[in-house]
Amino acid sequence: MVIALLTDFGTKDYFVAAMKGVILSINPKAAVVDITHEIPPQDVWTGAFVLKSAYKWFPRGTIFLAVVDPGVGTERAPLIIKTRRYFFVGPDNGLLSLAAEEDGVEELYRITASLPQTSSTFHGRDVFAPAAAYLSLGVEPPMLGIPTSQWTKLTMPKPRLENGVLYVNVIYIDRFGNAYTSAGAEIYQIASVGDKLCVETPAGEVSATFVKSYGYAQPGEAVMLVNSEGYLELAISMGNAAAKYGLKPGQELKIRICQQK
Repeated sequence: MVIALLTDFGTKDYFVAAMKGVILSINPKAAVVDITHEIPPQDVWTGAFVLKSAYKWFPRGTIFLAVVDPGVGTERAPLIIKTRRYFFVGPDNGLLSLAAEEDGVEELYRITASLPQTSSTFHGRDVFAPAAAYLSLGVEPPMLGIPTSQWTKLTMPKPRLENGVLYVNVIYIDRFGNAYTSAGAEIYQIASVGDKLCVETPAGEVSATFVKSYGYAQPGEAVMLVNSEGYLELAISMGNAAAKYGLKPGQELKIRICQQK
């Protein structure tokens, strides 16, 4: 059984290794896969977005163990979510919600099982890792927690089109500095490939060419394109758009045609 891990722990410390150690002590045959441990610290939204983007490519039955948990040790609940095809394990702070809702939530449980000695600061090791490991052995969720209907959900912002201007929000910055936005195919309501787009950013207005893929741009050229996940993104060919334009998740951008091809 596959257990896929996502955290904001990084790889410098022992945290991820400790979680894997707990999992493998309970189920030595578990196939433990790393999605990423480089979510920015305490950035629940980015963790939720990355989980949503990755989960659907895993085999049916995969258990997703996600820990971005600034509320660790408080009254926030530890959750198991059973969806149509998967299990999600992690804190009830919205981290699991984008992926779980997309796949279709069937059952929710508040985890009550844990290691015999449980810290107040490392539930990834003491609560979530054991739950994921026991699920991988075929233990049913009611043996690990109690049913609940209360949980925290995040909401993906929606683009809007007004008077020829497309209003979008930055939802993710990848390692190349490309800024994913909340729009996708909506861009085709105002533009065609080859058009010049005027994009209002925190650093001022940017002229970006609407292209099919990065290879159609010259090095250093600002572009917009619909990426592999279906999101409209602002990028710089061979450069870093987020750094140059001061882009961060949550910011609003305004996009309009400034010149047609």
